[in-house]
Amino acid sequence: MTASIESKNCCLTISIFTKSTAVKSLIYMFFGLFFLGCYAQTDLDLAASYYERGEFEKALYLYQKLLNAQPNNSNYAFRLIKIQQELQQFKAADSLINGLLKNTKNPQYLVELGYNFQLQNQLETAKSYYNQALSQAYEMPALSYSIALKFEEHSLVDQAIEVYVLAIENTQNYSYEYRLAGLYAIKKDLENMFLSYLNFTAYNPNYKNQTLQLLSDYISEDAAAEYNRILKKIILKKLQTSSNVLWNQMLSWLFVQEKAYKRALAQEKAIFRRQQNSLQGVIEVALLAKADKVYEVTSDAFRFISSVAQEPKLSLEAERQLLTLELLRNKAPDYKRIQLDYKHLLERYGIYNETIDLQLSYAEFLAFHYQQKQAAIIFLKKCLEVEASKFTKAKLKLKLADILTTQEQFNRALVFYTQVHSQIKNSTLAQQARFKSAKVSYYKGDFEWAETQLKVLKSSTSQLIANDALDLQLLITDHKYGDSLQMPLKLYAKADFLQLQKKPKAAYKVLDTLTKAHPSHAIIDQALMLQAQILESEADYTGAAQKYQTILKDFSTEILADDAYFALAELQRKAFNAPEKALLLYEKIIFEHQDSIHFVDAKKHYRRLLELSNSSSKNNL
Repeated sequence: MTASIESKNCCLTISIFTKSTAVKSLIYMFFGLFFLGCYAQTDLDLAASYYERGEFEKALYLYQKLLNAQPNNSNYAFRLIKIQQELQQFKAADSLINGLLKNTKNPQYLVELGYNFQLQNQLETAKSYYNQALSQAYEMPALSYSIALKFEEHSLVDQAIEVYVLAIENTQNYSYEYRLAGLYAIKKDLENMFLSYLNFTAYNPNYKNQTLQLLSDYISEDAAAEYNRILKKIILKKLQTSSNVLWNQMLSWLFVQEKAYKRALAQEKAIFRRQQNSLQGVIEVALLAKADKVYEVTSDAFRFISSVAQEPKLSLEAERQLLTLELLRNKAPDYKRIQLDYKHLLERYGIYNETIDLQLSYAEFLAFHYQQKQAAIIFLKKCLEVEASKFTKAKLKLKLADILTTQEQFNRALVFYTQVHSQIKNSTLAQQARFKSAKVSYYKGDFEWAETQLKVLKSSTSQLIANDALDLQLLITDHKYGDSLQMPLKLYAKADFLQLQKKPKAAYKVLDTLTKAHPSHAIIDQALMLQAQILESEADYTGAAQKYQTILKDFSTEILADDAYFALAELQRKAFNAPEKALLLYEKIIFEHQDSIHFVDAKKHYRRLLELSNSSSKNNL
C-alpha cells in the first residue's frame, strides 16, 4: 500500500515537473518573440528616422539588417535601393535589384533597374529595362497598376501613361482614368486630362461633384477661353455618341460657369424629360439665374417647374417665386394684380404648416413693397390664430416683429422676439430672434444692453449669426467711446435703421451729417462704407467707387481696407468692365490681406482675369 502511494506521488511529481517545464518553455518562447519583435520595430523606427534626416550611411546598415531578416519584404528592399542610389552605390544597387528580380520576378524591379541606369546617365540601357517592364504589363495586365505606380514614383510620366492606358484597355477598370488625368495634368495636356476625368466620372458617377470641383480650377466665365472650348468640345463629342445624361449635366454645369443660364436651362429640361425623376437641376439653374438677375431665364425655369411638378408643394413654390420675380424685374410692378395672385394662391393652398413660405412671402410683399404694413400685421396675426407647429408660429412672430421694428414699435417687436427665443430655445430661429432683439436695442441707442446680448451670440451654432453678432459687437465696442453723448454711434445706428426701412436717401444724408460733424471720429470709415453700399444699391457706381477709394486713401490700415479693395475690384470688373484695374485690386488682397474673408474669391477672380489677360496677349501676337 505504501509502495503504491509512493509510486503515485513519484508519477505526480514527474507530471508536475513536466508541465512546469513545458509552461516555462512557452513563456520563454513568447518573450523571446516579443523582444525580437520589439528590437525589429526599434530598428525600423531608427532606420526610418535616419533616412528622413538624410543620415544614409546609418540607415543603410539598419535596412540591410532588416532585409536580411525578412528577404521578401519589398518595402525594405525598395528603401535600401533608394539609399544606395542616394549614396551613389550604383553597382551595389544593381546587384541587389538583380538578385531580387531573380528571386521574385516582380516587374517593379525592372523599373528600378532601369532607373538605376538612368541615374548613371546610361539612358539606352535604362530604356531597355523600362521596355521590359512595359512588356510585362502587356503580358500580365493584373500587374499593370503596380508597374505604373513605380513609373510614377520616378516621374516617368510617359511610361506610366502607357501602362495605365494598357490597363484600362485590358481590364476595363476605368478607375485608372483618375490616375491618368493627374499624369496628363503634369504634362499640361489639358485635353486628355479633361477626357480622363470625364471617363472616370462616367463609370464612377458618385464622384461627379469631386470632378466638377477639379474642373472648376481650369474653367472661367469666358466661353471663348481655351480651356472652356476644349472641355465643351469633348462633352459635345460625348453627347453625339452616348445617351448618358451625365454629359447633359456636365454641359449644363459648364454653361452655368459661363453664366449662359439659358443654355444651361435647356440642358436641365432635356435631362428632366428623359429621366422624369427630379427637378433639382432646373431649380438650381433658376436660383443661380435669379441671383445674377437674369430674370427671363428664372421666369422660364419656374414656369416650367410649375407646369410639370407632380408635388403640390413644389408647384406652389414655383408660383410663389414667379410672384416675387414680378417685384424684382419690374420698376413699376402691378401691385394690385400681384396681391390678387397671392390671395388666389392662399385660397387654393390654404394656411397651414406646409404653406408657411407663402404666408411669409405675402406679408413681406404687403409690408415692404405695397407699403401696407398694417395689412401685413393683420394678416400675420390671422395666421397665428390657425393651429400650427411651434416652429411655424415662431417664423410668423419673427416676421411680425420685423415689421413692427420698421414701424419703430420697438417694445412690441421685442415682445415677439422674446417669445420666439423662449418658445424654441437653442434653435437657429431662437438665435435669429435674439440677434434681432439686440439690433433693436442698438437702433434705440441702448448700446450697453445690445452689447451684452451680442456677447452671448458670438458662440452661436449658426456661423452666420455668430459672425453678424461679432461684427455688430465690434462696431459698438470700438465706437461707443470718444464722445460722452455717443452721438457718432447714434447717428450711424440711425442711418442703419433708415436702411432697414428702405429709405436710402435719408440714410445717406444722416451719414453725411455724421462725417461732417465728427470728421476725426473712428467710425468715419464705417460711415463711408455704408454710404458706398447705398450708392452701389442705387446704381451710382462712380459715386460708390469714390467712397471706396477714400477709405483706401485715408483708412488703408483699418479693418475695412480689405472690404473696400474687394468691393472696388468687383465694381471695376462688373460695372466698369476694367479687368486690368480689378486685377491690381484683387492682387492687393492676395498679397496684403491674406486673412481676409474675401481672400478665396479674390484669388479665384485674379487667376481668371490673369488667364484672360494672357490669352488676349497671345491673340494679339
